Amino acid sequence: MGGGIIGLTLARELRKAGASVLVVERGEVGREASYAAGGMLANCGDESVPTLKPLAGISAAMYPEFARELQDESGVNPDLRSNGTLLFLAPGEASQEIPDAQPLAKPIQDLEPALAAGDRPVVFLQERSVCPRSLLKAVHKAALHRGVDISQGEEVVRVDLADDRVVGITTAKTTFCAPNVVNCAGAWAGQLPPYDFPTRPVKGQMLCFALPRREMLQHVVRSPEIYLIPRSDGRLLAGATLEEAGFDKRTVPETIQRLHRAAVAMMPELSEARILEDWAGLRPGTPDNLPILGATRTPGYYVATGHYRDGILLAPVTSRAMAQVITNGKTDYDLGPFRYERFRSKAA
Repeated sequence: MGGGIIGLTLARELRKAGASVLVVERGEVGREASYAAGGMLANCGDESVPTLKPLAGISAAMYPEFARELQDESGVNPDLRSNGTLLFLAPGEASQEIPDAQPLAKPIQDLEPALAAGDRPVVFLQERSVCPRSLLKAVHKAALHRGVDISQGEEVVRVDLADDRVVGITTAKTTFCAPNVVNCAGAWAGQLPPYDFPTRPVKGQMLCFALPRREMLQHVVRSPEIYLIPRSDGRLLAGATLEEAGFDKRTVPETIQRLHRAAVAMMPELSEARILEDWAGLRPGTPDNLPILGATRTPGYYVATGHYRDGILLAPVTSRAMAQVITNGKTDYDLGPFRYERFRSKAA
């Protein structure tokens, strides 16, 4: 249930393991949080919750082979870039406090002449980035290539049980029988009984520039004020906000203008750059900002949701780990910190 990056990559992985797989998506596959993402594979620095860093590091290391396989199967280049990230430190922050930080190989003015760095301290992080929209297109085509069935425009209204185990799902239109069901519904995951997974939408607004020169920025830039994420085709993304606004995906002109000003302050030539689009997406957040992964207490019912800001980054390891859990009942990866039961224990 759910055709975002997590649902599609898991469906493909399960097909590789020989399973028959149907993805049921309430709207259009890949058009919610995954489509709105920036694409930073931020496994370094202090972006991730410490508990998530081991899994994030494993997934980041899987990306080159993951992207190559997808391109081979789909003919679509996910635009995986390995130029690294320039992290501008916050006032009073020391580089020694940043995990995985490295000194710059040369002065920032030589690395990225278009940046208005001033005398701000900057460190280098060996991270990659990917274009989520190209990645989604590649995963979608690769899943179809492998024989995954996809049903779009069908909202699941119920997970069907018999004798306390899963027997399928019911949508607004029909019923699908299945011995195993995986909830990959993102911010909507908690709306389907019998479990009230504590996911919520966390809104993020972004805008996209057309760079005056395609090679104007080589590195991803992260600062307390703005993220700048270059694409190989000459686009540049700037974002992103973190807002508790329910399921409201409307952009706010004042917020987009604030992002524009912050981007121009970091890269003055953007004042003359054309804005291609702006948008908002809904990340699936949880109370501790960690995903919910694994089997539930109901036989045949699994969950892979709540990836918050790391859905793109965690897609390879999530699909591999969850496919192992579903087909073998165990996995090579430690999913203990991400089990749904952690919330039940806290409530108790």
